[in-house]
Amino acid sequence: MKVLALGHDVVAQDDPRFAELRPSEARRIWEMYQADVLREVYFRADSPNGVLLFEVPDVAAARAAVDSLPLVAAGLIDFDLVPLRPYPGFARLFREP
Repeated sequence: MKVLALGHDVVAQDDPRFAELRPSEARRIWEMYQADVLREVYFRADSPNGVLLFEVPDVAAARAAVDSLPLVAAGLIDFDLVPLRPYPGFARLFREP
């Protein structure tokens, strides 16, 4: 299952813990990417927040992955999780009349 994770700040970005935890956050993101749990990583163009795309068995697994991030564990950021499913509409285009 693909799960989209939309990050948002819980505290202001000028909190000094952000700078302190960013290296361990990047390492954890890399570990999840190497483990094929995390498929894509982005920053939003309209805010300094992350967008992650997970490939996991269920939303609970995505929540566990997100909760393992140091910035989440420290209460600085959190993520809204959006479960995704394949778009079925293409079948309508190719049905025999």
